[in-house]
Amino acid sequence: MTDTPVRVLVVDDQQLIREGIAALLGVQPGIDVVGTAADGREAVEQAIALDANVVLMDVRMPGCDGVTALIALRQRNPACRVIMLTTFDDEAYVVQALSAGAAGYLLKDRPAKELAEAVRLAHAGVVQFDPAVAARLASVLSRAAPTGPAVSAVAKELTRREVDVLRLLAQGCTNREIGTKLHLSEGTVKNHISRILTRLGLRDRTQAAIYARDQGLL
Repeated sequence: MTDTPVRVLVVDDQQLIREGIAALLGVQPGIDVVGTAADGREAVEQAIALDANVVLMDVRMPGCDGVTALIALRQRNPACRVIMLTTFDDEAYVVQALSAGAAGYLLKDRPAKELAEAVRLAHAGVVQFDPAVAARLASVLSRAAPTGPAVSAVAKELTRREVDVLRLLAQGCTNREIGTKLHLSEGTVKNHISRILTRLGLRDRTQAAIYARDQGLL
């Protein structure tokens, strides 16, 4: 565990909003707001120049939107985590952002303390969804999912318990929520997820959620 603050860049095309978020985050423990940006193109350059650990990225911005900036930043600095922060819970944006490698998708009405915790978790590699977004995501993935024999293919790679964990992960549940639902400790859930990623050859929770959709688990 390190005491080094998480370096955060706040991106939003509305000055009042980005400065407000930056000010609220700046007083939270373990957070160092290193700068702000007004559009996606500036966000990529600033994130690189300021060595940001986590970028809070607005989705809808003129010129270069958040998803386009996310893709560009992931190519230039894969270690930088990007949380999509928006007032919009449009499912199409959620799927695009997750497919591009977002570390989460949160709505802008989150309290400052929750947003700060989301930043810390993203920096630690934990993908998060706002509950409203998770519900939308589960719905769209369910509609797109194949049915029938595909699910049995997952059982060949994972135990029944791991399948249960993967299904809840894909629904946007945190490790704590998964543990509560399955009566497991957070440490046990974390170990299950690590084994799932290893056995399936997946990089992170985002890929696991997409895999679960493709295999008909939702």
